[in-house]
Amino acid sequence: MRRILTEASEGGEQAFDSGYANRTLVLLSVVAGLIIYVDIMLTPALPKIVAEYGVSIDEASLLISLYTVLGVAVIPVFGKLGDIHGKKRVMMYILVTYLVAATATSFAPNFDLILASRFVQGVGLGVFALCFSLAREQFPRKLVPRAQGVISAVQLASGALGLLGGAVITNDFGWQGNYHIAIPIIAVLTALVFFVVKESPNKKPGVRLDYVGATWLGASLTAIVFGLSEGTSWGWTSTPILGLLIVGPVAMVPLGLYERRVAEPVLDLKLLRQRNVMVANLLIVSFGLSSGIAFQALVYALELPPPSGFGIGITEVGLYLLPLVVVILPVALGVAALIPKYGVKPFLYAGSLLAAVGFFLLSTYTSPLQIEAYLVVYAFGGGMLTVSIQNLLVLSIAKSEMSLGTSLNTTFRYVGQTLGAPIAGALLSTFVASYSVSGHVLSLPTKAAFQYCFYAPVIAFVAVGLLSIFAREVIGKNQDEGHGS
Repeated sequence: MRRILTEASEGGEQAFDSGYANRTLVLLSVVAGLIIYVDIMLTPALPKIVAEYGVSIDEASLLISLYTVLGVAVIPVFGKLGDIHGKKRVMMYILVTYLVAATATSFAPNFDLILASRFVQGVGLGVFALCFSLAREQFPRKLVPRAQGVISAVQLASGALGLLGGAVITNDFGWQGNYHIAIPIIAVLTALVFFVVKESPNKKPGVRLDYVGATWLGASLTAIVFGLSEGTSWGWTSTPILGLLIVGPVAMVPLGLYERRVAEPVLDLKLLRQRNVMVANLLIVSFGLSSGIAFQALVYALELPPPSGFGIGITEVGLYLLPLVVVILPVALGVAALIPKYGVKPFLYAGSLLAAVGFFLLSTYTSPLQIEAYLVVYAFGGGMLTVSIQNLLVLSIAKSEMSLGTSLNTTFRYVGQTLGAPIAGALLSTFVASYSVSGHVLSLPTKAAFQYCFYAPVIAFVAVGLLSIFAREVIGKNQDEGHGS
């Protein structure tokens, strides 16, 4: 029989239907996972798109970077709209727009239209914060870690599956086949969200969005992310890139001053100044930065021809990354079950240590099998960290600010990932040597280049562990005072 938890039994939490909550959790997890999968699945297809449409590698890479640019720009706006008008309502607008854009991408007759529709697909990134927020509202405090763990685990697994699935489907059915398979699933999930998910009770009727602040913040984030994404292609010292990377961050200063005078700011400095919110955002930037550096280096290490790499095809690369799926899922779910008893901070420390050890081991690899084995070590740490950071955040924020808080955290993560990719590219293009490959002399990254790419995440995860000291425990037997509600 379905268990109904009441406010009295759960120390102030609203009554909720556990059967409904679990169904909603599964649905929201699949929605978030599918957005990640569709985001990643086009990456293995980029070489075929270059050949099919006669575009350059740099032009094809815009299919990835512009998607992220729009997504990062609108994530905080959608989060704020969710807090004001209702999270389900805003999610429906996003999913319908995403479905139309994905369909347009799959049938676009030329590269320019593919680029335009793929750009619009970036709105899908706004779903993540709403999924985490809706899940937080459905469960009493002591069950929140499990709910957040499920969504985090599915997201992590979907990224690795997107690389493998995208490669296999592209090889057999062309890059459009990825979309033809995904679109009906998106449509079904959109309908299920409409009919299954109830609207959030935490809304702010009568409050208007700060349109000036939203536009200002979106433009600033667009400048930063686009500059980081295209720095390698346009040249880091070129006037456009320097302009974007200077103007974007500098524009945040007057924006912060403006937002202090707004009743419902999009860039809520009071929220960001909360200790746990600040720590969680710093942690997620470091996590995203490490991922952006390391996984780009891993793909090159496996794909480049010997002696620089191992000359493995993209489909096989996906198979070597499968430990991330096989290990992270149970680890994330297990940690989520343990957090209510032991708290968040022990897993922040343990996750940081294991992730740092995993990447240090990766710096010593001599074979693809070693890479696969060392990824298992990282997967244990990464699974712990992702779930712990998310719970640190959602258990520290009021429900009325949940979407905005989680959306800003998602933004920080993507900014970190976007920053990581050019760092990896710079290291791999700086430390090179000439090798003879099939009768041709090629300039390829050296072993040292890959080592530096893995040393950087080691340093970042050590920093994550040290930053975790400043967080206040939010749950468990060592919970700090003031975080019990």
